[in-house]
Amino acid sequence: MERLIVRAGELDLESPGRRDYWVALEHDSIWGDHLIPLTVMVGPQAQAGEGLVVFGSNHGNEYEGPMVVRRMMRDISLADVLGRIILVPVLNVAAFRAGTRDSSQDDRVNLNRAFVEGAGTVASIKGITHRIAAFVRSSIWKHVHVVLDLHAGGQVARFAPLTSFHPVSDAEQSRLIENTARWFGTPLVITYQNETPGLLASEAENLGKITVGAELGWGGAVAASGVRYGCHGVRAAAIHHRQLRGEIAPMGHHADGTQVRAEMVDRACFTVAPFAGHYEPLMDCGARVRSGDTVALLHDFERIDLDPWPVPAGVDGIVIAQAWAAPVAQGQHVLVTGRVTPFVDQ
Repeated sequence: MERLIVRAGELDLESPGRRDYWVALEHDSIWGDHLIPLTVMVGPQAQAGEGLVVFGSNHGNEYEGPMVVRRMMRDISLADVLGRIILVPVLNVAAFRAGTRDSSQDDRVNLNRAFVEGAGTVASIKGITHRIAAFVRSSIWKHVHVVLDLHAGGQVARFAPLTSFHPVSDAEQSRLIENTARWFGTPLVITYQNETPGLLASEAENLGKITVGAELGWGGAVAASGVRYGCHGVRAAAIHHRQLRGEIAPMGHHADGTQVRAEMVDRACFTVAPFAGHYEPLMDCGARVRSGDTVALLHDFERIDLDPWPVPAGVDGIVIAQAWAAPVAQGQHVLVTGRVTPFVDQ
């Protein structure tokens, strides 16, 4: 099928059928455009304001999400689509082309901090990354009620595979989000602090949408297990929220009852490197710990005769993430531990 190059205002996300687009956002440096791939499938039961969108590559060096969404583009049959499914394998095309977390070859902005007031319209925040945020706001949000934002650790951290969301005040929204997150089958389902400004997920949650994030790999590689979790979770969400016809069985840790829910919502969960050094993990992500347990050692090779600093767990619970690369910067969050909590629906 031909993939049409269109401006955002020319997208048709409402008419029945499948359409494949390149969404053109003007390039700031060359005489041309950044092209965001987007596929929409609309079925006979589509309702105004309802649908599912799944984003890959919010950050440009996280690759499980693009693999998952690209597979969904091939595997989902229009004949099975009931509602509206919007697939965006690479949202942050500027960063993806550079192979970096932020749009380093363009405006050097982190898309997952760009959902701020005035993004894409105020002169000081009108580069390509803020315009991508503005595109999501103007063209996507009004057509969906389920938002899946697929991440990985990139070069920042090694995560236990997980799905994630913030605490929300609406009990029913929270229940639906948690249930959607569990169906990915990952070992962990976490709630995390909501103090960072400009997150895509925060904005979607604040709009009342069923919003789930995921960390499906690390290291700028592709984890086969992460792709499996992602594909299963996207399909399950589409079925359970009545956008896709079919049945699906639980998989992984959701199926065998070993899935763990944890919270990392306060500063005690984050262990900060007091000096630049080299990180040596002593435990794997997913390990159970007590507050103060030594999870890793931080070495200072400039002061080779000093003992390494024991990196302590901040809270009783479970290791959620650790530094991925051995070299770490002063002030880096090198270890994240979470408190284990019960699921809302046991």
